[in-house]
Amino acid sequence: MNAVSELRVMAYTADGLLDANPAYVEALRLLGTDGRGEILVAADEEQRLLGTIMFEPWSPESEIARNADEAEIRAFAVAPEARGRGVGRDLVNALVERAREEGVTRLLLSTLPEMVSAQYVYRARGFERVPERDWTPMPDVNLLAYELVVKD
Repeated sequence: MNAVSELRVMAYTADGLLDANPAYVEALRLLGTDGRGEILVAADEEQRLLGTIMFEPWSPESEIARNADEAEIRAFAVAPEARGRGVGRDLVNALVERAREEGVTRLLLSTLPEMVSAQYVYRARGFERVPERDWTPMPDVNLLAYELVVKD
């Protein structure tokens, strides 16, 4: 888990995504350690970690999922040196397949407006904006919501 945590923090820091909320570093490190989510990883032939994404089924603590047929994508991160090689696309596709296996009908996520690369990957996979689920967890941190209706 430590390598996954460090990759998340490195990727978010490289993009300046922790500037508005430096305290989020600890939450980013801990996501998935409580057993509520499933962490997927991508690695190269030498087993170097290239990226990670987390599948989190609905629970009463969910951020934007509202019921048991929904799940969330959390902590999507690709190492800066691995970007542009399809790592993010492959991780998102694997997570969508995982959601399908679990019978999830709607996959949701929150993203910062400046996470343009991640949004590109999401839109290319068919995710659409759902502004009615946008939210502000703290002042000056506005999160955009996206969803994908998962089909069999």
